[in-house]
Amino acid sequence: MSAFENINHIITRCQKGDRSAQKALYELYAPKMFGVCLRYSGNRQAAEDFLQDGFIRVFEKIGDFRFEGSFEGWMRRIMVNLIIESFRKKKISTEITNEFPDIEDQEKSFSEEGKGYSLDELLALIQQLPERYRLVFNMYVIDEMTHEEIAQKLNISIGTSKSNLARARKWLQKKIREDRKLETIIL
Repeated sequence: MSAFENINHIITRCQKGDRSAQKALYELYAPKMFGVCLRYSGNRQAAEDFLQDGFIRVFEKIGDFRFEGSFEGWMRRIMVNLIIESFRKKKISTEITNEFPDIEDQEKSFSEEGKGYSLDELLALIQQLPERYRLVFNMYVIDEMTHEEIAQKLNISIGTSKSNLARARKWLQKKIREDRKLETIIL
């Protein structure tokens, strides 16, 4: 049996409520989904909570999976939507501002600022972002959603999405510059 056939077999068994298949599915996908949850949350504890709640939702909705497209992508959408729902419930304040009209310039300077940082270091910085900025940053940069999609999912305006992204980038740039300044002082 190929790996593809094996995962489909596990999914089919999960759809029938097989606990051992659920355990196998969890063990197979938990590390990747934890990474998704960790990116969106501010800390490990919150990420672990999202992961657990996400898998509960996956098992509740697994009967809806039709074996069309990527199962991992399907799971990822469930995890991200659960996290977005959690943030909505917290009623994150969203300021509408056009303080950063030139987002393209922001993108260029952010990517230049981040050079020399490892992926783990950048992810740690992203986790420190204020919640509303981290959420939009992850959705736009990592999950490649458009501002229109983000606005719809978060029930905010497109301008707010753009503003929160620009603020996230500006915040990250500032942190990176501070880290670099500290490195030069220490060295």
